[in-house]
Amino acid sequence: MNILLTGGAGFIGSALCRHLCTTPGNRVTNVDKLTYAGNLASLRQIENYPNYRFVEADICDAAAISALLREEAIDTVIHLAAESHVDRSIDGPAAFIETNIVGTFRLLSAALEHWRRMTGEDRARFRFHHVSTDEVFGDLPHDGSLFSEKTPYAPSSPYSASKAASDHLVRAWHATYGLPVVVSNCSNNYGPFHFPEKLIPLSILNALEEKPIQLYGSGLNVRDWLFVDDHARALEAVASRGVPGQSYNVGGRAERTNLSVVEAICDTLDEMKPRRGGASYRSLITFVDDRPGHDRRYAIDASKIERELGWRPSETFESGLRKTVAWYLANDWWWKPIRDGRYAGDRLGMAEKAAP
Repeated sequence: MNILLTGGAGFIGSALCRHLCTTPGNRVTNVDKLTYAGNLASLRQIENYPNYRFVEADICDAAAISALLREEAIDTVIHLAAESHVDRSIDGPAAFIETNIVGTFRLLSAALEHWRRMTGEDRARFRFHHVSTDEVFGDLPHDGSLFSEKTPYAPSSPYSASKAASDHLVRAWHATYGLPVVVSNCSNNYGPFHFPEKLIPLSILNALEEKPIQLYGSGLNVRDWLFVDDHARALEAVASRGVPGQSYNVGGRAERTNLSVVEAICDTLDEMKPRRGGASYRSLITFVDDRPGHDRRYAIDASKIERELGWRPSETFESGLRKTVAWYLANDWWWKPIRDGRYAGDRLGMAEKAAP
C-alpha cells in the first residue's frame, strides 16, 4: 500500500506507522499537526526509513492534503487524526468539532477529488479507512451485552459525538459519491508511547512518582482493553482487505473495571519496582467525583473482523500490561519531558485526573 496516514505522531498512529514501515512494499506518508499529544520521538525508530515520510500539516488544510495525495500517488488513506480525550472535550469542545468533524470533511473532500482522477487498477485499489471508537455507541449495562457493527449510535460526550458525526460523514461519502470507504471502531488501547493523560500511563507514572492514583466515582466503570500493536495489525487488515462500505469492530476481549486495571498496574509495579519500605502501590489509589456523562461500560464484539479478515489479538490483558509497565520503567527518556512540561511547552495542560 502507498498510504497517507493522518495523526501518525499520536499514540495509535505512531504504532501503526512503525508496523506498516516494517512491512515490505508499504510506503507511509505521515501527516500530523503536532498538537500537544503528537510526539515525533515516538517515531524515532523509523524516521530514517526510506519508505517513510513525515509532513507537518493540518487535515483542515484541504489544499495541502490534495497536493500530498497527488505528489505521493496515494492509494490508501488511513485517517486517525483526532482530538480524543473526553475530559478535554467537556472543558473545550470547539477543538473536537473542528478537528474531528470539519477535519474529516476536508479530508474526505480531498480524497474524493483524488479518487475521481484515478483510473484502472489504481482507482479500484483505493481505500479510505476511517478509524473510530466504540464510544460512539454510548454505554452498556452490566449484563454481558456487546457492541456490534449494527449497534445504534448514542454518544454521551462531546468527544464521542464528534467521532459519531465523522463516522456518518464517511458513510455518506460512500453512499452518495461512491468513495470506497471502510470504518473501524476500536475499544480502549494501551501500550508503549501512550500519552500520559489516559488511565493506564497516568496511573503508572503517578505511582512511580508517589502521587495519588485518582479514579472517577467508585472505579467500577468497565472498558474493553486492546494492546496497541494488536490494533495496528487490525488496522492494516481492514485497510488492505476490508470490503468497501463495511465497518469492523476491533476489541481485545479483555473487559476490566477501571479499579481492577489500576490494581493490576500497582501489583505489577510491586513486582517490578517495589516501593521503599515495602508498601503496595495500591495505597496510592484515591477516588474523586465522577465526571459528567461517564459511560458505565464498553464491550466489543470482534467476531466479524475475526471471521472475515482473520485477525485476533495476540496479547492478553495480563501480557500486554506487563509489556507496557516494563516499557515505561525502561523509557523515561520519552515520558519525563512530558511530565516536567518541557514537551509542547505551555500547550501541555496535563490532566491530573485519570480518565479512561
